[in-house]
Amino acid sequence: MTPVDFVAIGHVTLDQTPRGIRPGGAAYYTAMTAHRLGLRVGLLTSFGPDFPREAVPADIEVVNVPAERTTTFRIGQTRPGSGGRTRELAVLARAADLEADALPEAWRDATLGALAPVTGEVDPGFAAAFPETSLVALPQGWMRQRGKGGILAPQPWEDADLVLPRVQALVVSHEDVEPFEKDAVEWFQQVPVGAVTRGSDGAILFVNGDRYGVEPDVAVEKDATGAGDVFAAALLVSYNRDGNAWDAAAVAACCAAASVEADGAAGIPDRERLEARLAAYRRRHGI
Repeated sequence: MTPVDFVAIGHVTLDQTPRGIRPGGAAYYTAMTAHRLGLRVGLLTSFGPDFPREAVPADIEVVNVPAERTTTFRIGQTRPGSGGRTRELAVLARAADLEADALPEAWRDATLGALAPVTGEVDPGFAAAFPETSLVALPQGWMRQRGKGGILAPQPWEDADLVLPRVQALVVSHEDVEPFEKDAVEWFQQVPVGAVTRGSDGAILFVNGDRYGVEPDVAVEKDATGAGDVFAAALLVSYNRDGNAWDAAAVAACCAAASVEADGAAGIPDRERLEARLAAYRRRHGI
């Protein structure tokens, strides 16, 4: 293993969607975003022989904890819900747990990293495995419990106190945080930067616990899967480049909006496309 700029930790998945089966997972989308933005990326994950390895670009370094099957989700149709849209998720198969001792030594000094579980597979101890890394936590996979038929339901984030003191940013979706709004207020007090993504309604940005609105970028939505993960990775990359949380949120909004205009990860923009989109966004909003 060679040194990398960005480490993504979590299961890559096979997502059974109304439009067909494709690769996914928060770690996949954050890794692909960092890669498209020009970073050297490492991905620590677990998948089985059923995962299409070619879905991950060859220049993303991958450490795979072997499993018999790849984590597989059935993603239902979206439907209206309070604060946005919701969808039914079910876990049909699950790969191996990820422990901190699987992390290559060469990756522990990465500049940036994403803790991105989808089904509780990421050991919260990873937050302490990066002494100098700026981490973003996407806790959705720690906030889900598997019920009858594999259908996922909300559960409290029990290990928040282990993770939050060691991360720079926290990004959650309105759907994941809605049952735990009182807890979330406390979470965002513990991190420098945070966001609640709200799909086509934009996002709520938290800077040292203070709340701000983030306008959405205009998009013709084709597939919103992974948009929150794209937002999280772009927010972390931009914030650590310039130190401006508000500008980083604008970058993240544009990156996420671009990602929904194509299936899967195909819409995630490279730096040139993102800069053009960001320039138009700034003109539109007078910033």
